[in-house]
Amino acid sequence: MPEMPEVQGLVAFLQSRIVGVSVTRVAVANIAALKTFDPPIETLIGATITGVERHGKFIDVHTQTQDAAPHLIFHLAKAGWLRWYDTIPQTIIRPGKTPIALRIALSDGSGFDLTEAGTKKSLAFYVARSSVDVAGIERLGPDPLDARFTRATLAQIVAGRRTQIKGVLRDQSIIAGIGNAYSDEILHVAKMSPYALATNLGDDEIDNLFAALTATLAEAVAAASTKPPAALKDAKRRGMRVHGRRGESCPECGDTVRSVFFADNSLEYCATCQTGGKVLADRRLSRLLK
Repeated sequence: MPEMPEVQGLVAFLQSRIVGVSVTRVAVANIAALKTFDPPIETLIGATITGVERHGKFIDVHTQTQDAAPHLIFHLAKAGWLRWYDTIPQTIIRPGKTPIALRIALSDGSGFDLTEAGTKKSLAFYVARSSVDVAGIERLGPDPLDARFTRATLAQIVAGRRTQIKGVLRDQSIIAGIGNAYSDEILHVAKMSPYALATNLGDDEIDNLFAALTATLAEAVAAASTKPPAALKDAKRRGMRVHGRRGESCPECGDTVRSVFFADNSLEYCATCQTGGKVLADRRLSRLLK
């Protein structure tokens, strides 16, 4: 799943490529992924792109027409991605026969597709008059890359919250942009159990968590911002310390990286570094034993 660093990498790439050019063609191949009808998506045709920004995991493409300033906003969800073309294909997209959900052609001959792998379709795109018209953006919590996100902000977030810290980091309404992968990475750097209750964290633990959060995300964003879309996924995998590395050695202590599996995802951690040597129960096995 693309998370804040990869999304920020896409934003940086698009800013360098599409600002100042105009939209010449829009092709919707998955109508279910289009979540708005007013303004119509055809409003984008002829619009000049004026900027690109990120809201959590949403990408917001600003455009300007003679009469309006529509936004193309998209969320790549779990299996979506952006496929860039220096020369956009002229082939006709056949709905239901392709992973492409949306194609945008640009006036300089370039363009991009929004694609989604797998059968569970959750990629979404919107045409809106303002980013606040998209409910998912309106509900976002503070962004940890914002200069206003301080150690005091994090302390306020965890205070009185009787929720596992892994869940706090992943909840977009609490902190925007962090998902399953980078929450694993942050907690490993902080040497903190994913099951630790947020409300029980002491001052030293909050210090460590804030330092791990800001350093991990800053490093990942810096790495992602130098890569084209086609290279971002592999770069993310290579940069992971524990996430997706079940059975490998912890880079800090050499212990085996372990997983806890849930219905549709898993978390990875090091027992030596994070849980005092305690191996967390595999939820799938626990259900079978009931």
